[in-house]
Amino acid sequence: MSRNLAIGAAAAAGAVLIGTFGYTYFAGGSGDKFAECRIGAVAGGTSAIGGPFELVDETGKTVTDKDVITKPTLLYFGYTFCPDVCPLDTSRNGEAAVLLEERGYDVGTAFISIDPERDTPESLAEFTDVMHPEMLGLTGSAEQVKAASMAYRTYFKKQDPEEGDEFYLVDHSTFTYLVTPEQGFIDFFKRDESPEQMADRVQCFVDKL
Repeated sequence: MSRNLAIGAAAAAGAVLIGTFGYTYFAGGSGDKFAECRIGAVAGGTSAIGGPFELVDETGKTVTDKDVITKPTLLYFGYTFCPDVCPLDTSRNGEAAVLLEERGYDVGTAFISIDPERDTPESLAEFTDVMHPEMLGLTGSAEQVKAASMAYRTYFKKQDPEEGDEFYLVDHSTFTYLVTPEQGFIDFFKRDESPEQMADRVQCFVDKL
């Protein structure tokens, strides 16, 4: 598969997935201390998203959500072989974390692979180090990854490779989640939000914790 074709397929999949997840997002929400920080609300409430998980970090150590989410954290589900969407989104998350650090806010970043077949701890470390020096990469068994994905209501599906081609894409949702140790899942960010917009909203949420 050519790189241009792969990029086109990934972009198309991303557009479809945004529409698929969009039905859970609607304007409004009262009695919410974070209301002014949001651009909408999650159908069913924020408690419907997030939860415990057990994965493997970049050193090969088994970790849980309590080990990973020790402070406000931007959490993203993707894969290192992703041709353009994941690097762009993850880089944006890293830039937002840097902006927040410059403002005096300590916000973590984490990348959960939805392609454990190819994403080893070593390859994840190489990928995340480029995006942000403290970004944590996480993988695990197929079952562990699926459980984490289901907890955060993400979508991913491996595409069948073209005949004679070992390379394959993985369709997946493209939201970034803001989670904290105390509150759990707080909100999510779409792809079209800039690093500055993301930093502004994260700052708003953190100020109200």
